[in-house]
Amino acid sequence: MNELLNTNDYELIMLFQEDDELAKDILYSKYQHIINIIYKKYALIAEYLNIDLQELYSECSVGFTDALRCYKDAKKTSLATFITICIERRANSFILKYNRNKYKIIKDTLSLDTEYNGGKIIDVISDKGQNDPLNKILEDESYEELKNNIDSKLTKGEYEVYLLLRSGLNYQEIAKILKKSPKQIDNTIQRIKNKVRKLINN
Repeated sequence: MNELLNTNDYELIMLFQEDDELAKDILYSKYQHIINIIYKKYALIAEYLNIDLQELYSECSVGFTDALRCYKDAKKTSLATFITICIERRANSFILKYNRNKYKIIKDTLSLDTEYNGGKIIDVISDKGQNDPLNKILEDESYEELKNNIDSKLTKGEYEVYLLLRSGLNYQEIAKILKKSPKQIDNTIQRIKNKVRKLINN
């Protein structure tokens, strides 16, 4: 037990994928807060749609387990980010399955149209204003190309924050997931904004 507690995440994942329940328990204990963050995010929606909250939590837990089963490439994203995206997608699909027409607010979790702090992620990574070059992106046929360019220009840390932003999480939730201060996350968001502006202007 003590040996496993000092084992790194990647080795724990390998053990879990070989059906080691103790490895799963350690990972669950370490990352349970992510399940709680996503669950809390969707709980009000679930209540509005008369969905059993226990079912929602179970779906989030299944998303967590799916993440542990599928995680392979530590180079692209951290385990925390990968777990967040898997749980988010699972919760999103679960809600949409119950009522696609009634709850039209939920969109593709990796869309720049995702709602974030009362606006859209496209607004978060840009300046709102009359001369904002991002205002016309949604009509631009190179929209997908822009998304790919954004991904390629970000550092690993920026990319993780960007993925979590696109999942609709706010900077405080991202700080908890990545175990960083809100100020660090805010600074990262500012760097992302600057890089996106340069891409648009070029």
